[in-house]
Amino acid sequence: MGYSRKEEIARLRWVRKEAKAAKKRKENVREKHVRFLIVCEGTKTEPRYFEALINNCISAVREVTIEGEGRATVALVDRTLEIKAELERKNAMSFDRVWVVFDKDDFDDFNEAIKKAHKLGFQCAWTNEAFELWYYLHFEYLDTGISREAYIDKLQDTFRKKMGDNDYKYCKGNPDIYRLLQQYGREDLAKRFAKQLRALYIGTNYAAHKPCTLVDKLVEELEHPEMLLE
Repeated sequence: MGYSRKEEIARLRWVRKEAKAAKKRKENVREKHVRFLIVCEGTKTEPRYFEALINNCISAVREVTIEGEGRATVALVDRTLEIKAELERKNAMSFDRVWVVFDKDDFDDFNEAIKKAHKLGFQCAWTNEAFELWYYLHFEYLDTGISREAYIDKLQDTFRKKMGDNDYKYCKGNPDIYRLLQQYGREDLAKRFAKQLRALYIGTNYAAHKPCTLVDKLVEELEHPEMLLE
């Protein structure tokens, strides 16, 4: 179909206008990256879980750096500050969200670590007592404080029943755990149960909030980083 001269000029103007708008939209998307730094107490269990999560959830506005440090509580918070400064200086950029991931375990400076992290502007995805609580909440609600070993036993029994495999053994740091949780558990339940647990406690003596976890908050941000841009 042919165009008159006036129509052709109008069409070319519209094409140029749309091209500029598209370019601007593309530039705006690049500018809206949410940069996460996640520093974990463990070197395998937590980092592998979060790495699998972000690989499974595609997002055009998220960049994530995950570090496993093998440290706990206050020492981990201090190291997070160092890592943040090192990476921001090296890459000439700044992180939008900094998360520290750690468990209660037997450490006495749990409350101090949370307080210090908040003072530095960091978010805490802490769990009392063990990260495996977050895993178990994918299957059942549990409001009784138990040991790390007991969580592992309960997880192993649950997976055996769900998988129909009595020989299955739960291993910390299993790189396949995220897929298994998605296949046999329900993340929506884990999020709901985590919120229910937090509702049981008041005050800032977090060491006494057992069982309890904030991992769902970090998971929610990683899955929906666009919420941070609103």
